[in-house]
Amino acid sequence: MTGRAEVSRLKAQLDATFARGKKLAVTGADLETQSDFARYLCVLVSGFLEKAVTELLLEHSRRSGGPTLQRFVEMNTQKFTNAKAEKLKIILGSFSSDWRAKLDVILVDESKAAVDSVIGLRHQIAHGGSASVTYSRISEYYKRIQIVVDQIADICVP
Repeated sequence: MTGRAEVSRLKAQLDATFARGKKLAVTGADLETQSDFARYLCVLVSGFLEKAVTELLLEHSRRSGGPTLQRFVEMNTQKFTNAKAEKLKIILGSFSSDWRAKLDVILVDESKAAVDSVIGLRHQIAHGGSASVTYSRISEYYKRIQIVVDQIADICVP
């Protein structure tokens, strides 16, 4: 699978994980377990954002360029991590200044905060920090990030 189909597959996988997390709250799992699962979801949401953007850029290169462009994009997106709002603008801006301008409009207020917060929390979690995140907070971030990914898809592979 490639492009939007791959993003849909990743989203479905993550949605199923969120559904399992919601069961923890409903069944009355202790707060520490719920918090652990919310941190796990944070890592997954961060990965979803990075993988989705990478896949959409690869799909753009498949549609609009030859094998050398595809290889170049593939090699340069393999290292795409820490996808804070500014880094998203830089990578899409490297394809087109119009894409950068569109992201400047998209990544404001709650959308920018969601992207930057998820990446920041993931760093804290990965480096042994005491990141405090709840299921409801990461769910809200995920909803906003889904919107951002959908808008990036419309930019890259209309």
